[in-house]
Amino acid sequence: MLDLQRLRALHAVSVHGSVGAAAAALGYTPSAVSQQIAKLERETRTVLLEREGRGVRLTAEAHQLVATAQELLAIVERAETELEERRGVPAGRLTIAAFASAARGLLPGVLADLARRHPALDTRLSEIDPHLSVGMVAKGALDLVVAHDWDIAPLRVPPGVEQAVIGDDRCTLLVPEGHPFAGRESVRREELGGQRWVCQPPGRVCHDWLMRTLRAAGHEPEIVHQADENPTLVALVAAGLGVSLVPRLGRGPLPGGVVEVALDPTPVRRLYALWRTGVSRRPAIAETVRTLQEHWPAPAARTPVTAD
Repeated sequence: MLDLQRLRALHAVSVHGSVGAAAAALGYTPSAVSQQIAKLERETRTVLLEREGRGVRLTAEAHQLVATAQELLAIVERAETELEERRGVPAGRLTIAAFASAARGLLPGVLADLARRHPALDTRLSEIDPHLSVGMVAKGALDLVVAHDWDIAPLRVPPGVEQAVIGDDRCTLLVPEGHPFAGRESVRREELGGQRWVCQPPGRVCHDWLMRTLRAAGHEPEIVHQADENPTLVALVAAGLGVSLVPRLGRGPLPGGVVEVALDPTPVRRLYALWRTGVSRRPAIAETVRTLQEHWPAPAARTPVTAD
């Protein structure tokens, strides 16, 4: 008989792409995940992982087992959901992923509140960008995801995944003291040509939004510095090295040397909570979504979480 935990380990390697990443997601050591898969290989008398450079590659037989594992894990998840629903109390482990500024500016208070009100609920947070996390929640690697989109880059929700609006995060233009825009109340997008930009790397939603928006206004952005974290972007602006468009969520107080200017029209990114349809009735999901909305710092549209 196939062991469910070993199948779970193989499924995690498939979703996360490596033994190390799978171990981090499961809360194990890489050696423990490797041992689980080695035992599964002995049980099935099948090679499941092959070396490929510094990583591993799943064999055709492994992919077949992963598909079976996903079905079995979905059955187990339904059973756990039904039990939790009968108890009517948020309980058990809940794996959550959020992008960097939400993980810093929103989730700490939410998780602390959940821990205080629901001691039987064991939340686990990972910082993961939406372009990865949304697919992971669809595959069952995560229970709930906090993601975002922009007006020109709507969030694509996979089949079998539901969403609720958390709130709208407004972005402002940050410029160094002494910059020609520093004394202005607002700046139009058409005026942004010729600026030296500090922004996130390509592939990030914020970077793509900046490129598409400025090009639509007739400007080719000159990006001189790139950084993943918003505090780093702010520090580069403070040093007089460029201007940046930074969301308010998780940004923190601005240091000296940085001036905030409104952009007209104001760029807005919308935050969502996403989860699989199969766990909509789980009290832990509904309570976490409600708590995320309650902790949002500004009034926002609300999408109620209802039991099917």
